[in-house]
Amino acid sequence: MAKTILSDKPRILLVGGGYVGLTAAQRLQKKVKAAGGVVTLVDPLPYMTYQPFLPEVVGGHIEARHAVVSHRQHLKDTEIINGKVTSVDHAAKTAVVGLEEGESIEIPYQDIVMGAGAGTRVFPIEGLADVGIGLKTIEEAVAVRNRILERLETASLMTDEAQKARALSFVVVGGGYAGTEAVAEMEDIIRDAVDANSRLAQSDVRIVLVEAMGRIMPEVTEEQAEGVVEHLRGRGVEVLLNTSLGSAVDGELTLTSMKDKSVVDTFAADTLVWTAGVAASPVGRASSFPVDERGRITGSATLQILNEEGEAIEGAWTAGDVAAIPDLTGAGPGGFCVPNAQHALRQAKVLAKNLFSVRYGSGEIQQYKHESLGTVAGLGMYKGVGNPLGVKLKGFPAWVAHRGYHGMAIPTLERTARVAGGWAAEMIFGRDFTPIRDLEQPREAFRAAAGKKKDAAK
Repeated sequence: MAKTILSDKPRILLVGGGYVGLTAAQRLQKKVKAAGGVVTLVDPLPYMTYQPFLPEVVGGHIEARHAVVSHRQHLKDTEIINGKVTSVDHAAKTAVVGLEEGESIEIPYQDIVMGAGAGTRVFPIEGLADVGIGLKTIEEAVAVRNRILERLETASLMTDEAQKARALSFVVVGGGYAGTEAVAEMEDIIRDAVDANSRLAQSDVRIVLVEAMGRIMPEVTEEQAEGVVEHLRGRGVEVLLNTSLGSAVDGELTLTSMKDKSVVDTFAADTLVWTAGVAASPVGRASSFPVDERGRITGSATLQILNEEGEAIEGAWTAGDVAAIPDLTGAGPGGFCVPNAQHALRQAKVLAKNLFSVRYGSGEIQQYKHESLGTVAGLGMYKGVGNPLGVKLKGFPAWVAHRGYHGMAIPTLERTARVAGGWAAEMIFGRDFTPIRDLEQPREAFRAAAGKKKDAAK
């Protein structure tokens, strides 16, 4: 274990700096400091990603840096460690954190908040790990945007029709909110980029949305979901329901029917975006806390972690996508809150209040109960769908509701202002679809100047 300089004050350890960790730290840091303790946040990344904005980053509406919230900038009274929690021993009240340099440190704590969220759930489909990309991180969103624009520009100079068709085929697997918003934003930016390139035609491009279920977007009504399918098809997007990805070896995709397992289509595509579900962070299984069959930490409505007997564990709290929290409204599938930002943000506020009350206050705690406010999704510029507060919306009103809600919901006024400023600039000057090249090999220009060959770059 590496030695490190950490505060020796009684510690509240926040595992994960996403919705739960950032919000809890904001609510706790000053009060805990005044009470003689310290809040410590551990996350591999130095920022929280506002995931509802990832499709808009793909579409070029939002600058990537504005869709993330800096921990150090906004958590000035929090002890921040960029690392990954690899194990938690609650009996000893210690957690082991792996650092980027390969070393590890052991952090003692008084209270722990398990809020590491969720990552992409990937199925064992041959070739998928080699050619696919997810859409859970800001880095993935930037990469998808740049990939789309690079493929369009490169394809415009191709003479081999098969290679050109491959370069101009864009596939999204997963018809939930993330996948549907992503494919809609991709179609939007592709249309604008093609219009700006005289060597390309809209008919050259193939955009496909693959969904294993018989409908998309389970968060909205079936009527609304059918309307979105019709809308996307009207924009030239192929929406394939009851269809799954069978293979993706070397970018040669095989789509199969969920009904009879027959082959629906085979074609090559250079861009494959995977949005088919999420999985709880593995940190739950790496801890000494009970987890369910899906790897979620067992939590109560008061956001306390429960032991095998269903009793609250002293000093242990959880919320967000990594946790199985009862939905007291009865609306959640299986009786639990669905993994989304709406619940994570609100759970974190209740958790922070309860934790402080138990550790430093009266000891009174409250249960988390939240009636869904509905959902809204953007489907590109001036287009959207949703049911905020039970009101069915589509088109421009839904798009306004989507931007209005998420523009205010992203943490910190500073980030709201930056996002709104970007939107305003886009309304005046239009969409920015300039790709940034060689992000994965930023030293390429310098190496070339030094006489190094490109194929030797590492």
